[in-house]
Amino acid sequence: MSTAADLENQQPQDHHLVIDNDQNSNPHDPHHPVTKIHTDGDYIQFGNEKYLRSELVQAFGGTLNPGLAPPPKYDFANPAPLGLSAFALTTFVLSLCNCEARGVTIPNIVVGLAFFYGGAAQLVAGMFEIAVGNTFGGVALSSYGGFWGSWAAIQVNSFGILSAYGEDTTQLRHALGLYLIGWFIFTFFMMLLTVKSTVAFFLVFFFLSITFLLLACAEFSNKTGVKKAGGVFGLITAFTAWYNAYAGIANPQNSYITVKAIPLPDLQDKSRKNKQQ
Repeated sequence: MSTAADLENQQPQDHHLVIDNDQNSNPHDPHHPVTKIHTDGDYIQFGNEKYLRSELVQAFGGTLNPGLAPPPKYDFANPAPLGLSAFALTTFVLSLCNCEARGVTIPNIVVGLAFFYGGAAQLVAGMFEIAVGNTFGGVALSSYGGFWGSWAAIQVNSFGILSAYGEDTTQLRHALGLYLIGWFIFTFFMMLLTVKSTVAFFLVFFFLSITFLLLACAEFSNKTGVKKAGGVFGLITAFTAWYNAYAGIANPQNSYITVKAIPLPDLQDKSRKNKQQ
C-alpha cells in the first residue's frame, strides 16, 4: 500500500499496524504502543492524516496505483500515462522486429526510442511517480526506463558490449539470455504486487513476464520460432500498456470514450467465501 510522503518523514519507531474500528479508542494517544489505521464511519485515518473514504485513491492501471492509498500531497499531473506510453511504443516497435514484420530482423531502429522515449522519458515519469508518493509506479517506470537504456547500450558498438564476446556467438546468446531472465524475475515479482488491483493493470505485467521468459528461452535455444512468440506477446503487452495509458488520460471532459476499471476478485473477501459455502 502506498503512503503519503509526509508519513515517510516521521521518526521511525517500533510499532504494530492494526485496523481499528473501535470509535472509543484514541489514535492520538502518545502513550498508545500501537500505530493504527483508524476507521470512523466515512473516514479513514492513516497515521496523522484523515481522509474521506471516497477521496482515497483506488487501484487503477491509469495511475499505476496497485492498491488503496491516500491522495497525492502535491499538485502534479498524473505521470503514469507518459511512462506507460513510452514503454508501450518502444515495446511495440521492438516486438515487430522480433516477429520479423515486413522482413525487418535488425532491431537497431529501436535504439533511438530506447534511449530517449522508453529510456529517458520513462525514467522522468518514474521520478515524478516517486514525487507524488507512488512507490510502485516509481519503481516500475524507473526500472523499465533503465532496461531500455541498457538494451540500447548493448546495440551501440561504442559501448563494446557485443564486441567483448568476439566470435563466440554461443556465449553471447547465453549472456543475453541471463540478462533477460533477470528482467523476467523482476517483472514476475512486480506482477505479484498487482494481483489485488485491476484486470488491465495486472495483464501488463503478466504478458510482460511471458515476453521476457520467451525471449530468454529464444536466446538459450537459438530458435527463431520462440523469439517470434516472444514478439507476439510483446505486441500484446504494448497494446495493454497503451490501454492503461489511455485510461489514465481519458475523462468525460476530453473524450466520449472513457475506461472503467475492472477490479480483480478479492480472494480474502469473507462475504464472498460465505456465499460460496
